[in-house]
Order: sequence, then structure tokens, then C-alpha cells
Amino acid sequence: MSRSPLTPLLAAARADGRALAAFNVIQLEHAEAYAAAAERVGLPVVMQISQNCVRYHGSLAPLAAATLAIADACAQDVVVHLDHAEDVALVEEAVRLGLTSVMFDGSRLPDDANRAETARVVALCRAAGVSVEAELGEVGGKDGVHAPGARTDPGEAAQFVADTGVDALAVAVGSSHAMTDRTARLDTDLIGRLRAQVPVPLVLHGSSGVPDEGLVGAVRAGMTKVNVATHLNQVFTTAMTARLEARPTVDTRAYLGAARDAVTDEAARLMTLLALR
Repeated sequence: MSRSPLTPLLAAARADGRALAAFNVIQLEHAEAYAAAAERVGLPVVMQISQNCVRYHGSLAPLAAATLAIADACAQDVVVHLDHAEDVALVEEAVRLGLTSVMFDGSRLPDDANRAETARVVALCRAAGVSVEAELGEVGGKDGVHAPGARTDPGEAAQFVADTGVDALAVAVGSSHAMTDRTARLDTDLIGRLRAQVPVPLVLHGSSGVPDEGLVGAVRAGMTKVNVATHLNQVFTTAMTARLEARPTVDTRAYLGAARDAVTDEAARLMTLLALR
């Protein structure tokens, strides 16, 4: 088991009609929670380090090294993934460090430049055996295509994949990044059309705002990778705050441990949900 490439895991999930859970790592406790959850439910997991998280820590290497070490010790397949990377140099660093997947986000670029840069990233990653996810236009929460009304055109998506050679594609179907309530309504008819026309697995960003039944419907309609970040951060913060309020302490292990345990439970539940078990 241990660290794994994304593409074969996505292919297996797509063939089975289920989805891989992809969770963001911000602190070490997140990675520990996801590994424990994967082992509990016997399913693979994607651990994602975003470019914003890299900025927060000041560099990629320390958190990547820790996450990779946790992946290597896990009894289940773990993909360590660079998320929403806009900087090609950061992608190159991720490949050197041993991450097994990247999401190149060229959505802020003009369309031709996005396609060209994405294709360049695909070429350098493919040579290293690293999977590449991308998106056509912005995917919600950035005042772009992940605004609730934005939608990805299936024909344009299929052409983007043909032009770039990406292994997975993030699409806009009604979700939005950073939602703190679970009220988003997805366009499952569109997901079905995208699944029929796009030859690579589809990725749902902004999944924290989607209720359980919406996530299940999205997977049944054709989503193969589902990203969850904000929701798990809420779980982490709520458990940490409750522990501090109940038993104030200066021992960070006490409240961070409570947060880690809560995230483990919710990650395990979501992984099972997305596997349609």
C-alpha cells in the first residue's frame, strides 16, 4: 500500500461507479486523521496540500515530507496531491519531493495560455509518473466558474482534455469553494453529460457545501474524485473549541488530539459515503 499514483485509483473507482475522497492537509494532525480513517474503513484516500497551505507554512517541503511519511506508513493506498498550484515551479518541486499527483490551476490565464501551460505540466509530470488534474476556467468560490450558476460545457471539457492530456478534470456543476453550510444543489444531469463526453475522471471541488444526498447523487451521476476541505476544518475547529472550553489547558496535544479524533471519524464517514457503501 502506502503512497500511490492517482490515475489507477481513479480508473478503478470510475469503473466501479464510486468516488475517491480527497481531503486537505493543513496541519500534521489532518494527515494523521486521514490515514487512520483510511485504515478504519479499508479505502484509499487522497491527501491534498494546496498552494495556499504552502504559503501559510512558508514552503512545501516540511509538510510534504511529513505527509509522505504518514502515507508510507499507512496500510491503505494514499495519494499525496498538490492542489490548486498556479506556479509551475511549485509543481516541479512537488515532483522532486515525491508527491504522486498535482492539480495545475491555470484557470486565471487566458484560455490558450491555460491549455499550453497545462499541457507543459502534463509533459513534465508524465515523465515522472505523476498524475495531473486541471480545470477549464475557474471552479467556484473565486468569482469564476465555481460561482453557483457557473457550468462546464461538456464539449469544451472534452476538447480541453484532448488538447492537454490531463488525467482528471475539475468541472463546475453547482458547487462553490469555502461554503460553511451544506446547501449547494448540484446539476446531476450535467454531471451525467460530462461523464458521457469527457474521457477522464471528473473531480468535484467545493464539496463541503454539498449535503450527503447531493454527494451520493453526484457520484452516481459520474463524479470520481470529491474534494472536501472547509467542512473538515469546521469539524476540527468545533472539536478543538469544545475540548478547550470543557477542560482549559495549555497542553496543545489535548485539544489538537480531540480535533484529530473528530476529523478521523468524519473522514471515515465521508469515505464510506463516497464509496457508496
